[in-house]
Amino acid sequence: MCQHQPPCPSADSADREAAHLVAHHPEQGWSLLCNGVLLFEDTGELLPDGQVVAPRRPPAAGRVTTAA
Repeated sequence: MCQHQPPCPSADSADREAAHLVAHHPEQGWSLLCNGVLLFEDTGELLPDGQVVAPRRPPAAGRVTTAA
């Protein structure tokens, strides 16, 4: 899929998120990378083979919980 030189990381490599953007839709919360990975704003991913990578975003900082 990638036509860049040097080629972008493949969808199954650890650094797959370093691939070039093909489409970016921040209003919808997703981007398509040239290796076929759909990258979501919550850091979740959908790989070209249909595998889902769960979001890795840490819990919101500064969130305060109160006891009832």
